[in-house]
Amino acid sequence: MAAPSGNTCGAMERSIRERVPPLLTDLYQFTMAYAYWRTGRHHEPAVFELFFRDNPFGGGFSLFAGLHDCLLFLRSFRFTDEDVEFLRSVLPPDTDPAFFQFLRDLDCSCVTLRSVPEGTVVFARVPLMEVSGPLAVVQLLETSLLCLVNYASLVCSNAARFRLAAGPRRKLLEMGLRRAQGPDGGLTASRYTYIGGFDLSSNVQAGFLFGIPVAGTMAHSYITSFTSLEEVWPQTLVAVNGEKDPVDVISLTKGWLSRVCELLGAEPGKISEGELASFLSYAIAYPQNFLPVIDSYSVGCSGLLNFCAVALALCELGYRPVGVRLDSGDLCRQSVDVHRVFRLCSEHFSIPAFDSLIIVGTNNITEQSMAELNKKENAIDVVGVGTHLVTCTQQPSLGCVYKLVEVRGKPKMKISEDPEKSTVPGRKAVYRLVDAEGHPFLDLVCLAAESPPEAGGSLNCFPLSCDDSCISVIPAQVACLRQDVFTKGQVTHPLCSAAETKAKVQSSLQTLHPRHKRLQEPDSYTVALSEKLHNLVTEIRKGSSNNRNFLLAN
Repeated sequence: MAAPSGNTCGAMERSIRERVPPLLTDLYQFTMAYAYWRTGRHHEPAVFELFFRDNPFGGGFSLFAGLHDCLLFLRSFRFTDEDVEFLRSVLPPDTDPAFFQFLRDLDCSCVTLRSVPEGTVVFARVPLMEVSGPLAVVQLLETSLLCLVNYASLVCSNAARFRLAAGPRRKLLEMGLRRAQGPDGGLTASRYTYIGGFDLSSNVQAGFLFGIPVAGTMAHSYITSFTSLEEVWPQTLVAVNGEKDPVDVISLTKGWLSRVCELLGAEPGKISEGELASFLSYAIAYPQNFLPVIDSYSVGCSGLLNFCAVALALCELGYRPVGVRLDSGDLCRQSVDVHRVFRLCSEHFSIPAFDSLIIVGTNNITEQSMAELNKKENAIDVVGVGTHLVTCTQQPSLGCVYKLVEVRGKPKMKISEDPEKSTVPGRKAVYRLVDAEGHPFLDLVCLAAESPPEAGGSLNCFPLSCDDSCISVIPAQVACLRQDVFTKGQVTHPLCSAAETKAKVQSSLQTLHPRHKRLQEPDSYTVALSEKLHNLVTEIRKGSSNNRNFLLAN
């Protein structure tokens, strides 16, 4: 799929400015910025890092997403007069008026962002983004960047798990807009579930903005709105072969319905006339896109029979019906029964098009029920997923954090009573170590000033999951994970379309060893500190302990 057009790119940037203006942040970002400004520290060079502490859904990996929007946000970051006047009304009245002029002049022209590429498989505790620039500015960016990355990465990872559960053959349709956490949640979900491995979305706006293929035909309400064949209008359809005389589709379909009932031994008296009328009306409107939901009344006694009759009529006129949707009951069993009837019609009536009809399944699908589809006999070609995909019911938040690691070139570290909340100090580089089979096996976090590890060379490191335990590894390949993507107010890395990022996701996932991709009880991936960085952490911890007596020393 091609990259978005210029008009679409402009629409995306306008969308970001509207969805994520500079005021979409926490108030304490402004109170801290003011305190920095009052003490003259607002221009001090500082470095923050964004990361998460645990892989989501009890899994072995996550996917990094949201970078595209972060870059557009940084590029357009600027306070308006209206923004500043509002801040003047909510900050304490004794705030120095000059601070508001400082905010009015603020932008990201001095900010640099180094990041893991969007769509990369990532792991807990690895610094995904490094944001550097004037202290007050990079502090103000915290909440917005977290907001843009947290949900995007979470729902993208959820989509990848659904894709792994479904396997590569089945197509996946995202249809969660109506169940999402608001319009923005729905739009974000459509975009990042596509990137995470889904094929289609029901969300039209997502198709417009991000070039995602959209799909959808009808709901039960359309079917139940019809009562009789008298409501079908027009009642004719012109054949594909070019004959000018329109054909009476109702009469044609009735003839096929009798033949289908005879073939299957069905009782015509149980067939819903209103359902047949709805199918006919839709087929006449969209003869090349006929895919009705067939469980409004009874699949076996009505819906399937009506579909076959209308579809056979369309085939006789030269059109190709698409298939059916099942939305209730035992989807596996019903799909097998439906597929058997399709095969019977194909053979008995010599209609090859019935061999290629698809079956769509939609019925409150979860990751677990998706995985179970592969264990049962079924004929489902496309699965539609909504609620459990977009709301991430297994885990509501990824828990990304944004932590200060350096000011004025000096490493900074949060030392918490909860060891899990302690941070790793200093500006860093991150390398992915790959084994001889091409699988990543360790992410190494080093100080930025260190020489990069070399392929084929032995190196010592300290896994974050172990207490001061050193291991020695020899990588076959070494890749630097992060790259400069935003410098001096400009995006310095090409912005990718959703389709391009989706391809990166699949490429990144393919390199991951199956033991790390298991949906249940995956092996833990190793993230480790270099010897120099581990030593720095130890020194700062010791220094912090000694400095707690500074009052006594005075």
